[in-house]
Amino acid sequence: MFITYNPFAGLAAYGITPGMMQIFVVLAVVAVALGVILDVLHKKSAVYFNEHTERMKKLATRQLSSSEKTSMLVQTILNEVLTSSEFHNPKRRIAHLLKMYGFIIFVISSAVLIFFYPTSESAGIWAILWRIGAIMLAVGGWWFFTKLRVDVLAEGKKWYKLARADMFIVSLLGVSTFGLLWCFFQGVVGSAGLGLLFFVLFLISAVVLFGGVYWSKFAHMFFKPAAAYQKRILMADGSRENLPPFYRRAEVLDQSTMDLVRDIPADQKFGLCIMKDEPNHY
Repeated sequence: MFITYNPFAGLAAYGITPGMMQIFVVLAVVAVALGVILDVLHKKSAVYFNEHTERMKKLATRQLSSSEKTSMLVQTILNEVLTSSEFHNPKRRIAHLLKMYGFIIFVISSAVLIFFYPTSESAGIWAILWRIGAIMLAVGGWWFFTKLRVDVLAEGKKWYKLARADMFIVSLLGVSTFGLLWCFFQGVVGSAGLGLLFFVLFLISAVVLFGGVYWSKFAHMFFKPAAAYQKRILMADGSRENLPPFYRRAEVLDQSTMDLVRDIPADQKFGLCIMKDEPNHY
């Protein structure tokens, strides 16, 4: 049955053994680790975090307890990590969650299929999860890539105009899309030629995705939670990134500088552009 068909089992027809697939997975993990380490060394991210933390400690007005830090860590995991609450645009948030959870499901189920069901044509729930993850990743990825990217949404560029910064999302799209096509043509249509073609494209996309961490935004996934947690700590201990205490507090802003322009008409206060539509394609 196609829904439980394991596409990795069919690779034996191309001379690819389970050992080869497992070695590839191990090399992919090593490549991601090396890419992240090289990215940290190149951008000096760890050095910046440490130096910034030490500077902010001198500006702190209160000492946080261990329970407070633990609570903030839990809040960071629940909000910024698991539900991506920092995205105020609901479309952007949904697309991100589809990509994130789709990628996690896809990668875990791929590893299970390769290590535990490498020769089994039917792999039950794991084959189903593999398809669900790939579909979620493809839907969220294509939605973001064609509609929600900043250079497409705000700057009016065509969705197919690429830059190096797009390497991560393009390789994600390749892995999910070509993976589904490979599975379909190999398992349903029974076309060895098309199955091999889409498998090769899938493999190339995977190599770019996991081997190009140093040049892509892949490493960003590891830095983002740390930065979100650090921000919560700095806002709670009073250092506030060395920003004034009324930072992002509208109720205090209304009592200070905004009083100076409260009664001025919007078109005079901010210019005629404030009366126009949302800043799309400016």
